[in-house]
Amino acid sequence: MLAMIGKRLLFAIPSLIGVVIVTFLLTRALPGDPAVYFAGPAATKEAVDQIRKKLGFDKPLIEQFVRYTTDLAHGDLGSSLTTGQPVAAELRSRLPASAELTLLGLVVSIVIAIPLGVLAATRPGSWIDHLCRVTTTAGVSLPVFFTGLVLVYVFYFRLGWSPAPLGRLDVFTSAPPTVTGFYLVDALIARDFEAFRSALSQLILPAVTLAIFSLAPIARMTRASMLAVLASDFVRTARASGLSPGKVIVTYAFRNAMLPVITTLSMVFSFLLGANVLVEKVFAWPGIGSYAVEALIASDFAPVQGFVLTMAVMYVLLNLMIDILYGVIDPRVRLEG
Repeated sequence: MLAMIGKRLLFAIPSLIGVVIVTFLLTRALPGDPAVYFAGPAATKEAVDQIRKKLGFDKPLIEQFVRYTTDLAHGDLGSSLTTGQPVAAELRSRLPASAELTLLGLVVSIVIAIPLGVLAATRPGSWIDHLCRVTTTAGVSLPVFFTGLVLVYVFYFRLGWSPAPLGRLDVFTSAPPTVTGFYLVDALIARDFEAFRSALSQLILPAVTLAIFSLAPIARMTRASMLAVLASDFVRTARASGLSPGKVIVTYAFRNAMLPVITTLSMVFSFLLGANVLVEKVFAWPGIGSYAVEALIASDFAPVQGFVLTMAVMYVLLNLMIDILYGVIDPRVRLEG
């Protein structure tokens, strides 16, 4: 297992180097000039040139890249031109908000999608099988920002059941003392149940939005994988041996059907990291997605580069966790590693 983890980490290094190079070049190729943006519409050409020189954008591209990679090697992601704060500090403070939202959305979708896929596979042609198909089709068809806007319109504007979509807490509640950065966990640690209630009520709609988006591929893959395993020889042998249907499904079929589902979970989580950007803008969520969008609008290169690099590292770590889960579920993976 350790050898397999070491191999995966070595393979991840070229990917991260490629992400750094491509992100740097793409940010420089984007339309717009940060110097013009920060100088203002009434600035003279001399003032714009002076700001460009101060920011270092008058240097050759290769010189800018060398300076960027040198700072990156020292753990310096640069500073945001719009906020004046170090990008690393901004990402560190905003990452728990995005992680809490993404993980809760993924957990909600797993809790619904996997039992739904298993029941649909064990009862083909039944009403629950048709419900699974309708749910997966709707989840794939609806854009995530549209789903979020519909939920806000129905549950906040029309019914008044949900609080205003304006961040992680309502305006009358103070944030709990920071321990993990997850407001639900920190509120429980501090025994601040009012903050927990407020954080949970603010989380429900954006988490459900992400869950609807991610539910479709998980349920579909679970159903397809379970159908394939239930039709295999070893399951028929287990049934012929007189084992109960529950033992056959849970002990034999479900475990063998989990490998494709875990692969789908890794892809869904990466999709959620991208969809998070839109959801955070719809719900005014103070995460790294909204931070990157605001920086992109302002042609602020450093936060965009830091955001993409953070997403790449998270994706590499996610794939490493998936490889470890593969080894736990299927011992053959450890032997191949």
